[in-house]
Amino acid sequence: MFAIMSDFSKQLSKYMPEAAAPIISQWINDTSCRFKVTRSRKTKLGDYRAPFRGSPHQITVNHDLNPYAFLITSIHEFAHLKTYQDYKSTVKPHGKEWKQNFAALIQPFIKLSIFPTDLLIAISSYMSNPSASSCTDLNLYRALKKHDTQNTEGATVVEELSLHSIFTLKNGRKFKKMEKVRKRYKCIEIATDKIYLFHPIAEVFISED
Repeated sequence: MFAIMSDFSKQLSKYMPEAAAPIISQWINDTSCRFKVTRSRKTKLGDYRAPFRGSPHQITVNHDLNPYAFLITSIHEFAHLKTYQDYKSTVKPHGKEWKQNFAALIQPFIKLSIFPTDLLIAISSYMSNPSASSCTDLNLYRALKKHDTQNTEGATVVEELSLHSIFTLKNGRKFKKMEKVRKRYKCIEIATDKIYLFHPIAEVFISED
């Protein structure tokens, strides 16, 4: 967690492109935001919490994202903060107001030529109608994944598995792939028969059983 009114550039540059860190540091100070780098979470890359009972704005971002994914997730959450400042809770979380704020906030980083060409193309497409998360835009998500430096050996992704394939997660939990539901795949956990929705590019391991 970062304290208020400090230069966080050095700390932030461990997680995002160095040229981007001073801008995000300034945003943290300008908004008196509690910015936290958190453990990996399977269901989200980051989140924003509005002030409540004296607590400040809070943004969290997963620690294990590649630098470009960390930066885009940070911008995404600051767009939520800006939208809350402008409208409180009177507009949709990812409505036109949020989209306008996201588009405005990402511009300084584009001008600094921080993003490589492949990501610029994906970001341009994403910017035409930013979705609820960079994860839910498969084109952008695939482009971001290409810049991961810690690819898991032997892993594949859910969308490449055939229907009814059995797969496992890193923690050993075993699932059967079922049909696609909108943008995610329905999968049944073998041990519990509970149904979970998996992102198409979630990394999994083909079961040998």
